[in-house]
Amino acid sequence: QVQLVESGGGLVQAGGSLRLSCAVSGGTFRDYVMGWFRQAPGKEHEFVGAITESGTSTYYANSGKGRFTISRDNVRNTVYLRIHSLKPEDTAVYYCAARSGTYHTIYSEYDHWGQGTQVTVSS
Repeated sequence: QVQLVESGGGLVQAGGSLRLSCAVSGGTFRDYVMGWFRQAPGKEHEFVGAITESGTSTYYANSGKGRFTISRDNVRNTVYLRIHSLKPEDTAVYYCAARSGTYHTIYSEYDHWGQGTQVTVSS
């Protein structure tokens, strides 16, 4: 059974930075494309970005280009999302997700999901 556990969220002032982590267990981490999504209250899951199995390629939503950085450690079975220059509109629950195959921007196209970590940005 594949499990994903996010951590690193919290309350941050606008302009600050955060690094979210997602630890994966129960599967072969290096075989998964990993995605990050976020969900603000009353909204659908929004694609943030994704990273390929080896980590050589990353993809980002336009809203996060330049402020979001995804990386992974295939030894620690962990994927990271660093967010710079946080804005109040970044407030959301952030989820990581895993899938086999090519990356996808749709949350439901992933095979496994974490429980999410709350990020709140104060102005």
